[in-house]
Amino acid sequence: MRHVRRVGAAVVMAAAVVLVSGCSGGDGDSAKGSGADPAVVSETPPVDVAVEPTTEEPVTEAPSTPATPQEELDALAAEKGWEVDDLYAGSASAFVEDICESLPTSGADSTSRPQWLAESGNFEDDGKAILQAGIPKLCPKWSAVLKQAVSGKYDRWFGNGTYVVSSKPAADGGDQTIPPGTYRAEGKMENCYWERTSESGDIIDNNFATSARKITITIRASDGQFTSEGCTVWKPVK
Repeated sequence: MRHVRRVGAAVVMAAAVVLVSGCSGGDGDSAKGSGADPAVVSETPPVDVAVEPTTEEPVTEAPSTPATPQEELDALAAEKGWEVDDLYAGSASAFVEDICESLPTSGADSTSRPQWLAESGNFEDDGKAILQAGIPKLCPKWSAVLKQAVSGKYDRWFGNGTYVVSSKPAADGGDQTIPPGTYRAEGKMENCYWERTSESGDIIDNNFATSARKITITIRASDGQFTSEGCTVWKPVK
């Protein structure tokens, strides 16, 4: 019985020694054999990913198109409530463009440009306001003509017809008038007849030219009428 107890104690102590040495020595040998530090946790190195450049262009807003002079004028006319003749479908810019195209030739055979602009009905109703706003935008080269027409300070030319001698412009629907002064007609004239008469219609002076290049006359303030037929334009002599 006592012999058996001694053997058991020795066996227990030997097993304990083996267990302790196995725990410490085995881990140490494993660490030494692998060369790794048990305190360091190994990580997988990051993998570089190539980023391909994008071929899409950045989205940008299209720049706004500035309004044209025509659009600006039409917008102003709408804002002001200006009315335009139905001939132009209510478009202020169409009216002004027509006047711009007409100015080089309209009235050239009988009136000066500012005279035609002011005395041919173009200033009626809202026409003057529209032309004052539109000509500087659409045909600025005629701005000086517009200024003269608006001011009333312009040369008046006279074609064929009978005129009442007066310094005042003709009233709407009234007789045509011509101010006293000296006038000249130039150009090829065949069968040109002119006459000055008194208020009662008596002839003061007249002439019939069958072939002339230049004719100059003087109309007096005391004259009643002046008549011209088959002549060119009578322009004031300065």
